[in-house]
Amino acid sequence: MRRAKRRDPLSVALRVLVWIAAGITAGVLLLLVGYILVKGIPNLTPELFAWAYTSDNCSMMPALMGTLAMTVLALVIAAPLGIFSAIYLVEYAPKSSKLVKVVRMTSETLSGIPSIVYGLFGYLFFLVELRLTYSLLAGACTLAIMILPLIMRTTEEALLAVDPMYREGSFGLGAGRLRTVFRIVLPSAVPGILSGIILATGRIDGETAALIYTAGTAANHPETLMTSVRTLSVHMYVLSGEGLHIDQAYATAAVLLVVVVVINALSSFIAKRLAKG
Repeated sequence: MRRAKRRDPLSVALRVLVWIAAGITAGVLLLLVGYILVKGIPNLTPELFAWAYTSDNCSMMPALMGTLAMTVLALVIAAPLGIFSAIYLVEYAPKSSKLVKVVRMTSETLSGIPSIVYGLFGYLFFLVELRLTYSLLAGACTLAIMILPLIMRTTEEALLAVDPMYREGSFGLGAGRLRTVFRIVLPSAVPGILSGIILATGRIDGETAALIYTAGTAANHPETLMTSVRTLSVHMYVLSGEGLHIDQAYATAAVLLVVVVVINALSSFIAKRLAKG
């Protein structure tokens, strides 16, 4: 029977198509990464890592510090809101509640909105209505709104994937719902939750349009929450837009790629350690 299935023309054709699709995907990824590294690494110079930015050295250090600060602040705002909202939807809200349906539909809708719309909203709300300046705070709040649906959905799926027997066993031993959620369910769902945070981190690091409208493009170090900063992606956009520092833009792209890979690797390592624990 197994040999007959393997010799079936349709099975062979589907197997070949799957391998071709996988090969094309891997090839495009390797081509993209290789192109960025080949064009960027030769242009890395000590001047690009100078502490202060000038029009001569085009240093990316302020942008690198701004990227780290923007990522941390946006996750600090969005992660607790997204995780606790998902806990309420899964563990506390009635399954047939209209509120749950509205929240899920809203989160799915927000996930498909272009980033430039978030940037326009952040500009009109944080800068015009709240009278904030172009700042780290305005950019982080805008990004937090942008990644909130992603964290909510991934956390919700991670909680739903936890075996119901864990909850029943905890309730059978006399534990309350709150203790069950935080001592049994949530630790089991941590790897899935971290996967959502990793995806959110990648979107933060690669965002440009929303930050131009809210955080600005000033090459400053993030000294305060009200400082106008630029991230590596915005820095790369500004350099390429000027047309005078294309080589430095490629070098910035290579550094951004390395930063994203390192963050994802660390997050995956932590998720695996927590899953084993």
